[in-house]
Amino acid sequence: MEKKPNHSIHCTVKSCANHNKTSDYCVLDKINVGTHECNPTVCQCVDCESFVLDNCSKGNCER
Repeated sequence: MEKKPNHSIHCTVKSCANHNKTSDYCVLDKINVGTHECNPTVCQCVDCESFVLDNCSKGNCER
């Protein structure tokens, strides 16, 4: 069953289990954004901590 996209959270990470598979949006009500650096200075230091690898991306997808 496809989950409803949250049009307030745009996302292009199709390998995430929380990605709406028919549009570039997240299906969560909210996400957590964090960093892996003590003092982030560039975009690459910021992470979506709500990311969950989709089983289909692991090669375990049942179709």
